[in-house]
Amino acid sequence: MPVFYSPLPENLQMSLAYVGGSVFTNNRTADSDVTREQDDAAVANELVSHLPLQMLLYFNMFYFPCWWFSAVLMLEVKFYHLPGYYQALLTTGVILLTLIEAVRLYLGYVGNLEEKVPELAAFWLLSFMFQLPVLLFFLTDEGIIILPLERAVHSLYLLFLLAQILLTLLFHLHQLGKVGMSPVSGLPYHRSVLPVSPAYDIDY
Repeated sequence: MPVFYSPLPENLQMSLAYVGGSVFTNNRTADSDVTREQDDAAVANELVSHLPLQMLLYFNMFYFPCWWFSAVLMLEVKFYHLPGYYQALLTTGVILLTLIEAVRLYLGYVGNLEEKVPELAAFWLLSFMFQLPVLLFFLTDEGIIILPLERAVHSLYLLFLLAQILLTLLFHLHQLGKVGMSPVSGLPYHRSVLPVSPAYDIDY
């Protein structure tokens, strides 16, 4: 498996790991129980990466240049027909999306392939807190003169983004169930292996 270098500083990784722990399930938590460590290792080997998420990231990487070219072309077409504040907002939005997308996709690859919780948490936060609001602005504010090509490319990009956000959550919720984590507290729990007698109603 290729080893990726993380661009995140160590203190930022620790903060994101803390945040990610409340959103995702880290199935590599140390435990004094040797048997539980072996079970966790088996699950980690089984769920090294989420294939659908990886495929979405792969196609997103090739789609983004098409989106960028279309967005810049349509912005140039309508630029001088927009008020000054919309010109500034759209230009800033395209620049932010471009810069953040490169970092976001890289963190998604690292977090998914190597199950690194800080990188995956950063990927999820960038997707949800930055990319999603800007894309919704591009698609919903009629004051920016939304052209048909823009509506099409922004809608497809939004589908990529929503699918990645949902798959990231679902994948780690699935890991939570595989490792046997409590869905309420996030703590490991043990299922009883002893037979349980069925409960009967007793009439007095």
